[in-house]
Amino acid sequence: MEESNPQKNRTGLNRVWHALGYSLSGLRAAWHEKAFQQEALASFLLIPLAFWLGQSWVETTLLVGTVILVMVVELLNTGIESAIDRMGPEWHELSKRAKDMGSAAVLLSLLLCSGVWAAALYTHFFK
Repeated sequence: MEESNPQKNRTGLNRVWHALGYSLSGLRAAWHEKAFQQEALASFLLIPLAFWLGQSWVETTLLVGTVILVMVVELLNTGIESAIDRMGPEWHELSKRAKDMGSAAVLLSLLLCSGVWAAALYTHFFK
């Protein structure tokens, strides 16, 4: 009989504690990805700037949220790429499609973030 994942047998705070460890391990792994490094470093500048630039809690939340969204989508894209790469180095149309869609998701999140920040900067400095 196949052994089950030990995480599935955990409950309560024990499960939460181990899940936190897996999440931190994922963030450490992501740090070795250049795109994630760039986005994380930009977030160290943009998130504090959002608290200065935001004129309401809604605007501040949108500014911070879009920056974090870019990093979340990058993590998901990296996960997709890692899963595809694990399957093997040979080229396959479905593998290419999955990677391209992950990349498109990152692009859309970057466009959303840029648009929200551009609107906030315009409102702050030109209105």
